[in-house]
Amino acid sequence: MTTSATTEPSGPARKTPGRTGLSPRQRRRISLGVQSTVLAAGLLLVVLLVDWPLVRETFLDFGATREMYPDLFTIALKNTVIYTLSAYAVGFSLGLVVALMRLSSLAVYRWLALVFVEIFRGLPALLTLMIVGYGLPIALGGPVPGGTVGAVAVGLGLVAAAYMAETFRAGIQAVPKGQLEAARSLGMSHTRAMFSIVIPQALRIVIPPLTNELVLLFKDSSLVSALGIAAAGVELTKMGSDFAINTADSTPFVVAGACYLIITVPLGILVRRLEARQAKAR
Repeated sequence: MTTSATTEPSGPARKTPGRTGLSPRQRRRISLGVQSTVLAAGLLLVVLLVDWPLVRETFLDFGATREMYPDLFTIALKNTVIYTLSAYAVGFSLGLVVALMRLSSLAVYRWLALVFVEIFRGLPALLTLMIVGYGLPIALGGPVPGGTVGAVAVGLGLVAAAYMAETFRAGIQAVPKGQLEAARSLGMSHTRAMFSIVIPQALRIVIPPLTNELVLLFKDSSLVSALGIAAAGVELTKMGSDFAINTADSTPFVVAGACYLIITVPLGILVRRLEARQAKAR
């Protein structure tokens, strides 16, 4: 009894259904080529459609900003830096305290810290600043101590503290528990071990996000204009807005934005380098 053998076609092997015959590298090159073409076409379309003389007249007429100098740097930029650093100091110190309360063995501390974090992370920074700037003077029967700087330090500092508290808490929990146990075994109290051993290590871990919080506070300082500050307390956004209105030109906004970038771009580069250094160390 003979059996018939199935013969395979002698020609080229049949292609698997659904395959294009291209290697993954070839498909990636085609995809990148299509994306680059679409991006180039979009940029070319923008270049052709934008009215560049109007843009130059509206946003790049630096002759309209001559009266901003030197007050732009001696008053506006200086005040912006002062507002930022004062709010950061309040946020840093208060945030560390709240983080320790979140990690406390006492339930009442943990609940108080949780309520603080949820409230000031949930409220808009502008609303918090207005409550401190307008609400507290009514409640206290007088201005907030420190004037505008004090109001900004408290208002923005409360918001920053809520975010920094979670950053500190994550950093402290990232320190191996063996560090605290070893310190306790040497006779240190829990408080001394935390401030001598754990917190210094946690601070090194959270330096990048803390630097990023400084960038965010620097930008949030523009909310100070909502408090109706006097000329001596004007910051970058307020000065740019006032000059833009007086000159009927948008170039002061561009100048104010450039001053923000002078500070925020180097800080952003610093954050990336710190993150890269930590990743390399790990």
